[in-house]
Amino acid sequence: MMNAPALDFAFRVRLDFPPGPRIRFPVRGGEMRGFVSVAGGTVSGPLLSGEVVPGSGGDWPLIRSDGAIAFDARYLIRATDGTLIQVFNRGFAHASAEITARIERGEPIDPADNYFRLAPSFETAPGPHDWLTRTVFVGFGEKHPDHSIFDFFAVR
Repeated sequence: MMNAPALDFAFRVRLDFPPGPRIRFPVRGGEMRGFVSVAGGTVSGPLLSGEVVPGSGGDWPLIRSDGAIAFDARYLIRATDGTLIQVFNRGFAHASAEITARIERGEPIDPADNYFRLAPSFETAPGPHDWLTRTVFVGFGEKHPDHSIFDFFAVR
């Protein structure tokens, strides 16, 4: 067997969402598609720092009939040196019915009660941040009423 992968903390993203209700509409088989735009945010960590560009994208989650949420987000990061980085962030979240109801009501939850995992990829111009385009990352998320926090780890 090969060596198990190791993870190195790369950076944290805080995505801020605008106030107000989220968009939801029915799609196939009793599932719901949602949308929430990105109002901005911050990026901080040992390998990348900057800001989430306000209005640069959003998340189009699919709320599945089994209660799981499949995330499909795109937005831009502006690194501290001005480089723009496109983020493609996909993943899953699921929790008990009680925790899901609290999330729906906008109540805070303990992140340990909500499985929230991500598999981001990145696109940027050649230069100091193009290492993002050839590195595999995994992310762990926290849902809050007006923002989400993602910790991204590079797979060694």
